[in-house]
Amino acid sequence: MITTERDGPVAVVIIDRPEARNALTGAMVASMAEAFAAFDADPTVRAVVLTGRDPAFCAGLDLTDLTRTYDEVAGALPSGTVTGGGSLPRAGKPLIGAVNGPTVTGGLELALGCDFLIASERATFADTHARVGVMPAGGMTIRLPQLIGINRARQMSLTGDFVDAATARDWGLVNEVFPHGSLLARASGLARAIAEIDPDAVSEMRSMYDTLAFRSDAEAYREEERWSRRWMREHFDPASFGARREGIIERGSAQQ
Repeated sequence: MITTERDGPVAVVIIDRPEARNALTGAMVASMAEAFAAFDADPTVRAVVLTGRDPAFCAGLDLTDLTRTYDEVAGALPSGTVTGGGSLPRAGKPLIGAVNGPTVTGGLELALGCDFLIASERATFADTHARVGVMPAGGMTIRLPQLIGINRARQMSLTGDFVDAATARDWGLVNEVFPHGSLLARASGLARAIAEIDPDAVSEMRSMYDTLAFRSDAEAYREEERWSRRWMREHFDPASFGARREGIIERGSAQQ
């Protein structure tokens, strides 16, 4: 099942089937999509954290009847959905993955759909698609090499070996590794930091990254400049700039 929690502007989505290491069924994927859609529609939600109920983040698709589960998952999303990375439709609100334990195959694809990941010291990561005789369909061969490089991605996918949390951090798969008991607090803290910012600015920044991050041609730089000029013309508020700058300086001093 999928459960949700709220902490002010932060929503938490929990993959909650610990007896099966949070293996996904089609019904669970559909419930997760519904939860994200509800939070997207709620203006009081500014950021979302995705995690699993201990001991795992997500073991991938339910293997008790893989053919049936695969068909259910494939049919759980609206026809023609473009995911934007991972196994779910692109979330309208920033999505932080708090990886608390093993994250395998379809579970790894799910994690790859987040804006970024932080991990518990207990987290491990593996792509076992080839080992179980199926091919990825949730962005694995796109997102994984973007994050860790093509050769490391091939190593993970062709061997099926597990990567521990420290290696995942060194490779760029996760941003930070925290003690297990502190993981959700850290993820929620990052989500609250995002929630402090104008949601229109956050949404625009995410769109820029989605469009430009994996380009390096000269036109990409020109597009970024055009995008910035358009934003400044339509949205920038000079009257609030000074107060925002002072707030940033104070926040930076507090973080030193």
